[in-house]
Amino acid sequence: MALKYAYYPGCASQEMTKEANQTTRLVAERLGIELHDMPKANCCGAGLLTDFDYELYIALNARIFAEAEAMGMDIMTICSTCLMVMSTANRDLQKDPRLLDRTNEILSKAGLHYSGNIKVKQLLWVLADDYGLGKLKKKIVKPLNWLKVAPFYGCHSLRPSDALGFDDPQKPWSLEAAIEALGAEVIEYKGKTKCCGFQVDLVAEETAERMTGTRLLDGKGKGANCFVTPCPFCHINLDNYQGLAEKRVGQKITMPIFHLSQLVGMALGMNAGELGLSRHIVSSEKLLK
Repeated sequence: MALKYAYYPGCASQEMTKEANQTTRLVAERLGIELHDMPKANCCGAGLLTDFDYELYIALNARIFAEAEAMGMDIMTICSTCLMVMSTANRDLQKDPRLLDRTNEILSKAGLHYSGNIKVKQLLWVLADDYGLGKLKKKIVKPLNWLKVAPFYGCHSLRPSDALGFDDPQKPWSLEAAIEALGAEVIEYKGKTKCCGFQVDLVAEETAERMTGTRLLDGKGKGANCFVTPCPFCHINLDNYQGLAEKRVGQKITMPIFHLSQLVGMALGMNAGELGLSRHIVSSEKLLK
């Protein structure tokens, strides 16, 4: 039976990183994974509401879960921040029956109900676990054996671990395993589980730029010729702000950054147009074959 998910791309992947959304849909189609849109879904709050208005944050996310539950599907997202925000809300609702009851009282005004049984996953987890990397490997038509890839998880794919629960936040495995399944070489470096600087951008710009540059130079110094990340916000920082990071660290970096779905799509034989590579700031043309 085909895998089916209520698809929640997140705000960033519908605007700033449209190529991630585009390639995810194409990859899913080629792999036979059904993605069903959630036309009534709202923003998860992006973590900004959590401390400002906790009950509103919970209700907004429960509303998303209720829609998925009505569709009879778990949620798949390609935004790590959405993953973290929704997973944390879902953890709280599942652990606290009274919170779930109070939230359902709010949802009932919109004719909605959430039982607490939905799971929230990201594309990386779906490929590594639900679909299976062995099965993915059999679908590859163009092994990426010329790429030396630095994996970059991003904070919200790994933490808080008690809410996410898939990878060990200190010693994760899934992104490396996916890279190897695609035929590329994994480049190990110490910064793969650290922050890209995105959350710091608005409050300490210089610090954020230095963090971005440090992560990129770390991977490059170990021999990487590209990075891959499952997080659109990490992609924005590592790609869009790479020029600023270069000025801050005083070195040229010129490191192409791929979304996970783009790397998978490349191995499945998609061309540059399908992959949306022209939307990137740092060109990956030299890596295309």
